Amino acid sequence: MLNWDEFHEDETAVTEQSKAAPAPAAKPQPAAAPREEAVREEAVRAETVREGAARYAVVDQDRLTRARKSLEELDVAAGLEELEMGAARIEVDDKQMINARADLNQLVPFKYEWAWQKYLDGSANHWMPQEVNMNADIALWKSQDGLTADERRIVERSLGYFSTADSLVANNLVLALYRLITNPECRQYLLRQAFEEAIHTHAYQYCVESLGMDEGAVFNMYREVPSVAAKSAWSLKHTQSLARPDFNTGTPETDQELLRNLIAFYCVTEGIFFYCGFSQILSMGRRNKMTGVAEQFQYILRDESMHLNFGVDMINQIKIENPHLWTPAFQDEVTQMILEGTELEIAYARDTMPRGVLGMNAAIMEEYLHFICNRRLAQIGLKEQFPGAQNPFPWMSEIIDLRKEKNFFETRVTEYQVGGALSWD
Repeated sequence: MLNWDEFHEDETAVTEQSKAAPAPAAKPQPAAAPREEAVREEAVRAETVREGAARYAVVDQDRLTRARKSLEELDVAAGLEELEMGAARIEVDDKQMINARADLNQLVPFKYEWAWQKYLDGSANHWMPQEVNMNADIALWKSQDGLTADERRIVERSLGYFSTADSLVANNLVLALYRLITNPECRQYLLRQAFEEAIHTHAYQYCVESLGMDEGAVFNMYREVPSVAAKSAWSLKHTQSLARPDFNTGTPETDQELLRNLIAFYCVTEGIFFYCGFSQILSMGRRNKMTGVAEQFQYILRDESMHLNFGVDMINQIKIENPHLWTPAFQDEVTQMILEGTELEIAYARDTMPRGVLGMNAAIMEEYLHFICNRRLAQIGLKEQFPGAQNPFPWMSEIIDLRKEKNFFETRVTEYQVGGALSWD
């Protein structure tokens, strides 16, 4: 790879030669006639062109000829046919969530303003893991009596599950959803979400590295710890068909498969599977323990709340545009999916909290997850399955609702802004 000095090597050499041997003073010349001067300048330009042509002469003339011929044939290439040269401009009504015939490259005019606004909000909400100071966490983690065994278990299990869970979500976005969602403004948000999932995985790695944890044990927990593996396996099951290169929507069966995937990942993986771990770590932060990890999780949950709201909007919009997909049988299946996710998260809570810790226990967490389950069902128009379930953690509600003013650890975020520049009062 050329560096700057090599790129200017000739120029530098000329400059050095000039310094070493100053040019003799030019002898005065008689003024040339205007026409003679013009002829001389034209000759200089022609010589310059010849020198340039010689310097950059084509080594393989045949290769250049083939390149030119290929460009001449470009207008009949298969790729260009998709551009529909001269086609009418896209109208708003041409856009749909799935199976749209509209040009996916035309972002405007917007049909779903909510999707574009969520993209803008997500971009304004940008943060990076290194902005969070981990020194207090490192000292506490290394201290012999800084944390109880149950508190350590929670930190390890949380980092173990989340370190791969966000990778599973990102893979589903990139390998399945982006190709199949046919609305440009929604695809714009999906790109932003995929980047945020990468940031989240980075954050977990940053926490693991900062604390000096066994990286192999943490990142393989999804294959070695049953309560973690069960959740990961459930999520992966709903990606397999959509990730196949030959999978396409366009039939009631395949359209339902896409809708099933959206509900699995947004309403269950991001909407239920994350909430036990989030509440545990944030509760620890409220007690002034592992505040760096808690701050990372605070930013992540803020992102995930927006992901969930976006996913719910997509699901409901697909239902509006394709009412034939939302059959009683499919509604029953979806309800079953959300109940399965709730049971898996309750099992995870029991595994991570065999005893009471941080002002919570498995029974209280079960109540909380029933409350969350009801919310997920209601958000997509389904009947609640646990009537009367209450939220035992009211301090979590403001984070989940994604209000602009939210209480975290007796502080308040006054507006969305870059993570490292958050204004606290």
